Amino acid sequence: MNDTPNVQWFPGHMARTRRQIREALPLVDAVVELRDARLPESSRNPELDTLTAAKPRIVLLNKCDLADEVATARWLQLLRRTGFVALAVDCRGGKGLQRFPDTVRQSLAELIRARQAKGMAGRPLRLMVVGIPNTGKSSFINRMSNQANRRSRAQVADRPGVTRQNQWFPIGSAGGVKLELLDTPGVLWPKFEDPAVGDKLAFIGSVKDTVLDGEALALRLLALLRRDYPDRLRARYQLRDGTPDGEPWQLLEEIAQRRGMRLPGGEPDLSRAAAALLEDFRSGRLGRVTLDAAG
Repeated sequence: MNDTPNVQWFPGHMARTRRQIREALPLVDAVVELRDARLPESSRNPELDTLTAAKPRIVLLNKCDLADEVATARWLQLLRRTGFVALAVDCRGGKGLQRFPDTVRQSLAELIRARQAKGMAGRPLRLMVVGIPNTGKSSFINRMSNQANRRSRAQVADRPGVTRQNQWFPIGSAGGVKLELLDTPGVLWPKFEDPAVGDKLAFIGSVKDTVLDGEALALRLLALLRRDYPDRLRARYQLRDGTPDGEPWQLLEEIAQRRGMRLPGGEPDLSRAAAALLEDFRSGRLGRVTLDAAG
């Protein structure tokens, strides 16, 4: 397992996205960064700190319905202490998004007052939506623009990299000020300095499965779940008492056996078991799990 190459993924379209972000920044008043609530730190693109440093930033911890509630509360406190405006949201279900317009208005209150003083009160607030692949940018835009712009919606898919072109979306108003979102494709960064970060991004599907060794990835996920959420593993796969204390390969074998996943000859089908484990984690069937600790 330790000999497995680290996850690395930086296709050419992501380099173009960085350029698009730089070119579009003068057009926007603030940046909305989506992160996965299960990985509030690992799903943060460190390049955004430099790329968007000149703009106010609102951080949305998306997919909070899949994340550990206690951990999410700790992450929100940490982000706010470090100067970010932060909300926990579920962009598919809509949880938490009702607070977004007022949050924008409060965050940009000084800019709004300055424009009103200059007779520019009708100018909309424009927000750039950024984040790594598969954190829910398109779902966020669709939810926010659903009523205001039913006929023009961002494309949504469960695989990374489907959003290709910058698009503007009006999403109504807050306190009489119109709001518009600028969509951008998801962008990773050239190299993961910490191999564990690459693993975690692969767990949530931000790196394409086609470039990964599914069994090796599942073993690394099992190592984390065995350490932090052993009860979830026992409950989901009806594991024998003490099984989560075994080696990850032993866990994967028992998952295969418990699910009746066998190769011709009766050997456990580890490839199918690995795919099932990853899908269970991504869909939330393993329960609410957060893999990044807050401090």
